[in-house]
Amino acid sequence: MPIDRDSWDLETLAVHADCREPFLGAVTEPIVLSTTFGQPEPGRPIRFEYGRSGNPTREALEQALASLEGANFGLAFASGSAATLNVLATLQPEAHVICGDDVYGGTFRLLEHARKTQRLEITRLDLRDIRAFENAFRPSTRLVWFETPTNPTLKVFDITLLSAVAAKYGVRVVVDNTFATPILQRPLSLGATAVVHSTTKYINGHSDVVGGAVLTNDSTLYEQLKWTQNALGAVPSPFDCYLTLRGIKTLPLRIRRSCETAAQLGTQLAAHPSVEHVFYPGLPDHPDHELAARQMNMPGAMISLQLRGGLEPARNFLMKLRLFTLAESLGAVESLAEHPASMTHASIPKAERDRLGISDGLVRLSVGIEAPKDLWADLEQALA
Repeated sequence: MPIDRDSWDLETLAVHADCREPFLGAVTEPIVLSTTFGQPEPGRPIRFEYGRSGNPTREALEQALASLEGANFGLAFASGSAATLNVLATLQPEAHVICGDDVYGGTFRLLEHARKTQRLEITRLDLRDIRAFENAFRPSTRLVWFETPTNPTLKVFDITLLSAVAAKYGVRVVVDNTFATPILQRPLSLGATAVVHSTTKYINGHSDVVGGAVLTNDSTLYEQLKWTQNALGAVPSPFDCYLTLRGIKTLPLRIRRSCETAAQLGTQLAAHPSVEHVFYPGLPDHPDHELAARQMNMPGAMISLQLRGGLEPARNFLMKLRLFTLAESLGAVESLAEHPASMTHASIPKAERDRLGISDGLVRLSVGIEAPKDLWADLEQALA
């Protein structure tokens, strides 16, 4: 009798979305390292042909990610940036892209590169201004790209509303869902065309794999991406796919624990005299608090804070932390802290950073699964 995965909750899907290996009954997906596969006759492979074109372990990961996001198609890449690059590679020269104004520095860098090499036109907007968003569309507009919550100022954009506006113009909407994961929101169910992940972050969750993914229900986009995936060759290794599959199994548990702790720490940080402002959608004074409550299952585990005094207090705070590791990346079991202006968003010009509120005093925290009291003690001593 076939298994009805559509009826499963996400907690069950996370454990079983990769299916059970059919030949030996292995409960974990085997790592198939072969780079090439035998063919019974020339040009007619049984299923797989060459490791860059396809691999059983990678296919299991792609199916698992697609199941979690409610997608028909999934593609895994060697990094989140590789996933982004492959999406941009589907655009024709001189296409127009509308992009959320607050994005990861690596995404900003890739868009600037595409602007120069593909002659793409880029319009960056605060997508909470729906009138400005609708006025930005041109006959050449081919893509809307945004993160929600955004990195690092944690704005929340209305996926349903933005997707509905874009649909009127026949324009694809791609949502970077790295911060939220499918556990907190599923953009495809809200009208988006595709979802992008840096699976390095929460999906894997253990700081030991770099990876990316694109999930979609659009068969035309899938075929385009499948071609670029094979042609550009930025694919993950079978072992990296296995590690990411392993991380997925505990994703709901990790997300829930980290979100609960982040909510507690966000409230405590907001009351601390050394903190000028806390950016966290779970706080009632966040301008997008109501939208986050409606669109997300929980407000996430990322917190940004503006320290009083600017750069030197931020540097001192980061260097005094003991449990929070000063490092780039996010979404792992261990808590991390970083300085966006000099680290993840350093590629964005200072004038643009200042306009977005990515000041020298801004610190970004990724809350892990440690005991909340120990994390707060570390933050408190570093703020003292």
